[in-house]
Amino acid sequence: EGHDRGIASNHGDVEHLWRHFGLSMSQFRKDIKTAMKAEESVSLTRIMGEALADAEQMRAYILKKNPNVAQSVIDMIPLYISEGEAEGVRGDIAFAQSCLETGNFAFEGSAVTLDQNNFCGMGVTSRGKKGCSFDTPQLGIRAQIQHLKAYASEDSLVNECVDSRFRYVVRGCASYVEWLGQKENPNGKGWATGKNYGGKILSILDSIKESDVEEEMFEPYKVRVKVPNLNIRKGPGTDCAKTGRFTGIGIFTIIEEAEGRGATRWGRLKSRAGWISLDYVTRI
Repeated sequence: EGHDRGIASNHGDVEHLWRHFGLSMSQFRKDIKTAMKAEESVSLTRIMGEALADAEQMRAYILKKNPNVAQSVIDMIPLYISEGEAEGVRGDIAFAQSCLETGNFAFEGSAVTLDQNNFCGMGVTSRGKKGCSFDTPQLGIRAQIQHLKAYASEDSLVNECVDSRFRYVVRGCASYVEWLGQKENPNGKGWATGKNYGGKILSILDSIKESDVEEEMFEPYKVRVKVPNLNIRKGPGTDCAKTGRFTGIGIFTIIEEAEGRGATRWGRLKSRAGWISLDYVTRI
C-alpha cells in the first residue's frame, strides 16, 4: 500500500515509515502476539481505557471500609479520574491499587505514610525502605498513573513525567491488571512480586463498582453533648476501639449516622475524630 502511494519501497522494512508515527516493529510483533492469543486474553482487564467506577462509588467504598479515613483522602479521590483520563489510564484501577497498597488508606502495616503522598508503594523495593515522596496528593497520584501507563502501554506521556522510576519499567510489559503481578505475567515482569497481585486489585475494584451511592446526601446537624467524658471511637460501636479522646460538654456537628453495638445510634463527628453514641446528646 505504501509503495502504491509512492511513499515506500515494495520490499523494504516498514520501520522507516512507521517511526514517523511513533510505531515500531517491536510493538507490531507484540500486537500480533496479543491478537493470536485473543481467546486467552478476552477475559483479562486492560489498564488503559475509561474508568468504569466513578468518584462517588470510590468515596462510598472507602467510607465503608475505613470510616476514619482522612478528609484529605476523600478530597483527592476525583484526581484519580482526572489524572487517569489525561493519560488514558483507568483511574478506578489506580484507586483500587491504592486501597490495596495502603490498607484502605489506614496505612497499617503499609511501607508508606499519608504525608508521603505515595499511595501505591512506589520506590519500596525492599523491606524497610521508605519509598518515594511527593509534594502534593495530585503529584503522587499523577506519578502512580504514569507508572501504570509505563507498564500498560508504549505511548508517550501527556503530562511532564513526575514518576522518577518511569525509566526502569519495560514499556508495555503488562497491558492487563492480571499481569501486574510478576508471578502471573507471561513475560516475568510486573509491579509486584506477591502472588495474585493483580487479582487482589480486581477484587477491590469489583467491590468499588458494587458500592451503593445514596441518592440523597446526608444533611449534617448539630448536637449538644450532655456528659464531659463521652468516648470518641474509631467506628460506630462499642466493639470499635476508643481513640483515647473525649468530646467534653459542648456543641458538635454530626455528618453521618450508623447503627452499631452499645447504642441506639452512632454519629460521626465533623472533625472526623471518630464516632460518638447519640444516646448522650440532644439534637439542636
